[in-house]
Amino acid sequence: MATTEIYEAFLGEPQEGRTFFHGHTYTGNPLACAAALASLDLFDRNDVLANVARLERVLENRLGRLATHPHVGEIRRKGIMVGIELVEDRDQKRSFPSPRRTGHLVTLAARKRGVILRPLGDVVVLMPAPAMPPDLLERICDVTVEAIDEAVAGR
Repeated sequence: MATTEIYEAFLGEPQEGRTFFHGHTYTGNPLACAAALASLDLFDRNDVLANVARLERVLENRLGRLATHPHVGEIRRKGIMVGIELVEDRDQKRSFPSPRRTGHLVTLAARKRGVILRPLGDVVVLMPAPAMPPDLLERICDVTVEAIDEAVAGR
């Protein structure tokens, strides 16, 4: 689950200091290893990586309408990780006053609709599970848009 470039960056003799130094109390735990292998098997059997591509298309289609939203400064996306930056004025890139807690208001509006979202300040974060059904992500996206609209109404 790493690129060849990253993998090879840690290859070398011990004296080269290229080892990926890490460890935890469960290093080499047979049960954890069995769970990891089972998880990788599920990734293959359920074609999870193909599902990720489907989820990317859902995000692109369902969140595309936010691209011109007057209170969305930017939509940042890498794969299926999304950050939607909320702003008071899109053209001037002026943030909402922090005491307003606009990101939090979005989460409250989403919760009323049965969806739990996470803000980082005034950035609404979406990080769907790679195996999530696309129709569930469509609902999350639709609720996110509705919640943003509600939270910024009457600024």
